Amino acid sequence: MTTALITGASSGLGAEYARQLAVVAQEIADAGGPEAELLAADLLSDAGLAAAMARLSDPDRPIDILVNNAGFGLPLAFEKNDIEAEMRHLKLHNEVPLRLMHAALQGMLARRSGRILNVASVAAFIPRSTYSAVKRSIVVFSRWANGRYRSRGVVVTAVCPGFTHTNFHERLGMPPGEEGIPRWMWLDAAQVVAESIRDLDRGRPLSIPSLRYKLLARLARLAPPSLAARIGERGRSENGI
Repeated sequence: MTTALITGASSGLGAEYARQLAVVAQEIADAGGPEAELLAADLLSDAGLAAAMARLSDPDRPIDILVNNAGFGLPLAFEKNDIEAEMRHLKLHNEVPLRLMHAALQGMLARRSGRILNVASVAAFIPRSTYSAVKRSIVVFSRWANGRYRSRGVVVTAVCPGFTHTNFHERLGMPPGEEGIPRWMWLDAAQVVAESIRDLDRGRPLSIPSLRYKLLARLARLAPPSLAARIGERGRSENGI
């Protein structure tokens, strides 16, 4: 039995992870392998978080793949944002993934098998208010965790997409073209998910989908802080920069 727990799977990249992992699961079943179960957990409530942690800790129904995808963005003006909203933002992007990873690792390490994919952002390399800060934190921790646990059978990968087409923009009523972002910078959600799953399967600690964003992430590290901050203020996205 192969089981995946995906947070924030109701829309955006989370829904695409659910679709692609379900296809893989069906291919396994069609090939005569074990039937696979796909579980999506909503973490918007304390009850949802508790349920996800309990599911991850259930020794009789082991989780093989954990995808930490749930998240949301805030306006860039930190000084104007409600501080409680910032604390919820910090909790959902950092505390929640750490709690879920901790719960999942107990069984994965005992079985010497497991995969964890943390959805971060290329914003981890480009200053963009607290969104960059929380994404940078999960990238650093994921790279450490991969080095720590890969030899024990558990791969941890942080995926850092750039601007990605999801229904987030449709819900805002703002087509991507109105956000000041060139068309060539936009990625397709299916492409992001497929590439990150391949990198996860290859045991890589970091996945930056597309060559253009791999280059951008490298250049951003060399840019002066003031210039990088101005670049980071362009556009808005749920799962991108």
